Amino acid sequence: MSESVEIIIRTFTSFIILWIFVLILGKQTISHKTYHLYIASITMGTIAGNLAFNLGIKIHYFIISFVLMGIVVFILNIVALRNPRLRKWIAGEPATLIQNGEILVESMERMRYSLDSLNQALRGKDIFNIEEVECAILEINGSLSVLKKPQYLATTKEDLKQFLPVELIYDGKILYKNLSQNTYDEEWILEELMRRNLNIDNISYAVVGTKGNLFIDLKDNQTK
Repeated sequence: MSESVEIIIRTFTSFIILWIFVLILGKQTISHKTYHLYIASITMGTIAGNLAFNLGIKIHYFIISFVLMGIVVFILNIVALRNPRLRKWIAGEPATLIQNGEILVESMERMRYSLDSLNQALRGKDIFNIEEVECAILEINGSLSVLKKPQYLATTKEDLKQFLPVELIYDGKILYKNLSQNTYDEEWILEELMRRNLNIDNISYAVVGTKGNLFIDLKDNQTK
């Protein structure tokens, strides 16, 4: 087999394997929403590039590497989905950079996020005055989510009553960290569940929305 023909075969093979990798792991692989998917995408791309042009390494070695990397990422996805404690280490977690109109310096330093980067991200949101910002959150994928102060919102009076969503329950467990940072407590949650004749163990996800409404998703897929 000539080198030209082998390169053609290897190129098509690497493309097909990458295609299968994305189909199996989902569209979130493309958006690089988490740490491990970002690393996996870079690694897979490197392996695919070498598979196409590095004729000095046997093709089945690359296929083994693809399979192993796919298994590792698949396992990490399952662990991150089922274990909230490990999820922040595997996938990362959002970081609040501005809260109640104040810049959280410690959070900025921990994320190695400079003030220039913050201002640049705000300009990307059409905000040229940092004084307009009530809250800014650096998402896992590196994007910045921003909530303006009420006086700078071109909205109705009803919209001015909005506030940030607060996750309270995940996979049948109360998120006590979120309780300590907000006005809600365990007693309030239990009263709300009792009023709805629900048990914590049966709840997949519960969050207080921007309008102050409690949204509950049950494990049997019956949404309250």
